[in-house]
Parts: sequence; C-alpha cells; structure tokens
Amino acid sequence: MPDLEWLPNPPDGTPIGVGFDGSINNDWTAIRAQTMDGYSFTPRWGPSNLGTWWNPAEHGGLIPHSEVDVAVDEIFDRFLVVRMYCDPEDWDTDIDRWQLRHGAERVIVWPTNSVNRMYPEIRRFEADLRQGLITQDGCPRTAQAMDNARKVGKPGQKYILGKPNETQKIDLAMTSILANAAVRDALAGGWTPPKPRTKVRVWRS
Repeated sequence: MPDLEWLPNPPDGTPIGVGFDGSINNDWTAIRAQTMDGYSFTPRWGPSNLGTWWNPAEHGGLIPHSEVDVAVDEIFDRFLVVRMYCDPEDWDTDIDRWQLRHGAERVIVWPTNSVNRMYPEIRRFEADLRQGLITQDGCPRTAQAMDNARKVGKPGQKYILGKPNETQKIDLAMTSILANAAVRDALAGGWTPPKPRTKVRVWRS
C-alpha cells in the first residue's frame, strides 16, 4: 500500500465513536475513533502528539496501563464521545474505571471473541468501505494492520479477522471495526447532533 499523508484529528468537540482493543504482553493495545459522518482516525494524545497504540515490546514487555488511561481521559476531554466499544479481555478493571468516570451508557463492553458478534460487524465495515461511507486519516500503523488482516473461515460460512503470524499485528484494524460499530449503532439508536446553544442578547439601557 502506498504511503498516505497522515491527516490531523478532527476539531475538538467533534462527536465520535471509539473502539478499544487491549492486550497485556503480546498483541498491541490500540484505540481508533470515527466521526459520526464516517471519518476514521487514530486519536493523538499527550504533549508529543503520539498515536494511540502501544507495542509491549517498546514498554519492557508489558502494556503501560497508566498511559492508556491518560489517553482515554484525553479523548473524552477533547471530543464528544457518543459510544466507546471496549473488548474487555484482561482490561475489565480499567473499563470499570472508565465507566465510572465517563458513564456506563457511553463506555460499553463489547467482546470480540464471538464469531456471531464479530462477523456481521466485519461485513458491515466492508460494505461501508465499498460504499464510500468511511474515509480514513492515512495513519500508517492502521494501514499496515489492514494489510496484515486475513479472513479466517468459521462454521456457517462465516469468518473473522486473524493475523498471518505473531509479528504481524491487526489490532488497529479491529479497533477501526469497533469504532464503526459504535457510530452505526448510535445512529440506529436515534442519536442526533446536539443543537447549538442559542445566543441571548441582553439590551442594557
């Protein structure tokens, strides 16, 4: 895949859906987001404007939960997070904290280890891409994850996404699918953009 320009995040205050996929010491931990009109992006965080992915090999073999926690709070501070879908494996305690801080109606446990749950979301993501309903920011790590992803056949003519080997990670592809699911489900549930505040002009004599 040719190198693409990595575009900036949307403006602060933009309504978004978020996908989170966590690991402890093998796969990466990653966060992707999507605006309600389909712009898929990797949130930047911290003073160095880092992308929201963590490779355990770069952190002494373990994912730094404290960094991820700070990044999640920053995403909620910067954007209007409508829904955040979180794969809970090994991250239940962290997700509990995020629900307490940001609301259980917005931070939602969404296991990815169910074929019957993942298959239709993969199909929906693929269909939305074909129809041009999703654009993307050109994040290079996400592009690589998309290239790495392989369809793994399951019973009933279904499939999930898998990685070719242990060194070719797909976590940013998975979180892109979760972010799209969060957006589509919120829209299907009746979400509408917040109305702008009406300015009141006070005349003084």
